[in-house]
Amino acid sequence: MPVVEILAVTEALRVPAAVDLTAIVIGALTGGLLAAREQFAVSGVLLLAVSTGLGGGLIRDVLLADGPPVALTNTAYLPTVAVTAAVTFFFSGWLSRLTGLLVVLDAVTLGFFTVIGAQKAQLAGLPSASVVFIGTVTAVGGAVIRDVLLAQRADIVQPGPYNAVAALIGAAALTVLAGPVGLAPLPVAAVVIVLVAGLRVLSVWRGWEAPVAVDLPQRARSRLVSRAPRSRTRWQLRRRR
Repeated sequence: MPVVEILAVTEALRVPAAVDLTAIVIGALTGGLLAAREQFAVSGVLLLAVSTGLGGGLIRDVLLADGPPVALTNTAYLPTVAVTAAVTFFFSGWLSRLTGLLVVLDAVTLGFFTVIGAQKAQLAGLPSASVVFIGTVTAVGGAVIRDVLLAQRADIVQPGPYNAVAALIGAAALTVLAGPVGLAPLPVAAVVIVLVAGLRVLSVWRGWEAPVAVDLPQRARSRLVSRAPRSRTRWQLRRRR
């Protein structure tokens, strides 16, 4: 790919700073509110705000090995998270009333982080499977770190509303639309953000749960056993006739 074309693609994929910071603020809000609800000290509120706001990006940049993580080089990220943590520390009760709004904002943030991670992996020239992986990790990495700090089983591995599943579908859609289909980066980003956010909100609203492991042989055996008595009964009735 010519240098001019690479630069053009890079400019198209660059996420506006305001959008990036908004996604980080919403992520930090969810972590800070959880810490406040658990009656954590101020250090705990700050730690969870950092992990949920910046954790996914930190994991992404470490995996891509493209210099120091952006969360450490960008002068606005850490101060923004610190201010957000302070807001949740002092106004957690008021913010907790905005549960519905926070669910929607969290869903939109999931979409933004998916797009940011996947597009950055594309710029690094990674294969499609790696793009999907990096996009998903960027979206849910902060939540995983948060759950580890809370000493609980990670939320993304439990049955419940779509989280990692939505990010995985969105990252896969981005890979296809920006790859074989060949759509422009900005329309693809918009479609993927709407897709991921929509799946997340619908799963919360409709009570959809991510599928769990299924033992197909056992299920087949159970169905055969349940049908066997009916077959026997019909055969016995025919004999009596």
